[in-house]
Amino acid sequence: MPEIRALSSPVAVPALLRWCMHLLVAALLLLIALRAVADKGSPVVGILLTTMAVGIIYATQAKLPAIKSSSSAAAMWLGALLISWLGLLFLTPDAIYLAFPWFFLTLHLLPRRAGLAVLAATAIAAIGGFAWHQTRFTAAMAIGPILGAGVAVVTVWGYQALHAESEQRRQLIEQLHHTRAELAAAERESGMLGERERLAREIHDTLAQGLSSIQLLLRAAGRTLPPESARAAELIEQARAAAQDNLIEARRFVAALAPPALQQSSLVAALQRLCETTSQHMGFPVVFRLEGAMIALPTPVEVALLRIAQTALGNTTQHACATRAAITLTVMDTVVSLDIVDDGMGFDVVDPATLPGPNGGFGLTSMRSRATELGGVMTIESEPGQGTAIAVTIDLARTPSKQDR
Repeated sequence: MPEIRALSSPVAVPALLRWCMHLLVAALLLLIALRAVADKGSPVVGILLTTMAVGIIYATQAKLPAIKSSSSAAAMWLGALLISWLGLLFLTPDAIYLAFPWFFLTLHLLPRRAGLAVLAATAIAAIGGFAWHQTRFTAAMAIGPILGAGVAVVTVWGYQALHAESEQRRQLIEQLHHTRAELAAAERESGMLGERERLAREIHDTLAQGLSSIQLLLRAAGRTLPPESARAAELIEQARAAAQDNLIEARRFVAALAPPALQQSSLVAALQRLCETTSQHMGFPVVFRLEGAMIALPTPVEVALLRIAQTALGNTTQHACATRAAITLTVMDTVVSLDIVDDGMGFDVVDPATLPGPNGGFGLTSMRSRATELGGVMTIESEPGQGTAIAVTIDLARTPSKQDR
């Protein structure tokens, strides 16, 4: 049996059903031929030839793959089959039995409206053809084809509905697997990035700061030595140079462990890409503005500002139901500030129950912690229905990393 077409969408028919249909048609054609041979008063030769023609046309569907892919080809094949069947129905009333499989073929091959129209015409032809061979018309002659057509409609449409639901579930399962894979990859990447950032901060706060202190102490010790202590001064200078070389290497480690968004570009470019990517994915405008002349910022400050912007914008896209957002980076002589504003649903900043996200505002706590670690201040302005504004201000003169930029 060819493919079902429900609302112009092909629906595959299981092989068992196709073979059952083929066997039914073959059995009915054989029955018509045997009854014609047994009935001495019927045009045996004509019935046998027409029965053979119907069987040959029906069998050609296996050799015509275009029937499964082209509606016009399927309609032409079905038209030839029904015309040959009408000729057989004209010769013998037994051909009315073939109307039942034709109902299924019509609904399978044609779009819904066209299929119903051809099914109704086939039922009328079956009733009229059978009545042609009878002396009088009775209601029983119409009941059989009408019931058969109704059963075919209910069966085919029910199967199509079940298939559509099954296909939808299959797609949902595939999407779930895909989403799980993406989530696992994102979690792995997030874990790696978090570990890289943690290592960078540990190296910066311990090893690099310790080497910097050692270098300064050795330089001070060298200045306090008397002129006759040339050998001690030389050793101190060698130790100071070694500390300087190791400090440079430690800073290279910190730079290499910085977020990928900052490795190949500046903070401004990273924030611009963040806004553009978010706007493309979420479908609402996210604008970036730079106020003031950009200056070289310590790596920890750039990392913190980028992470704060990512977290704030993530809250906006996931929880705020916003239609637009903006990120503004303001750079002054010794102060840098980052503002993230959206027109979303907002929340009550004093009531933890209304904080966005299932974790009760963990993202806000993380952002505030990052700002505080660099001696900065984070403020939040929000009210239910009035959007949210987050401002982070960092005094570069107070950041621990100012000395080793």
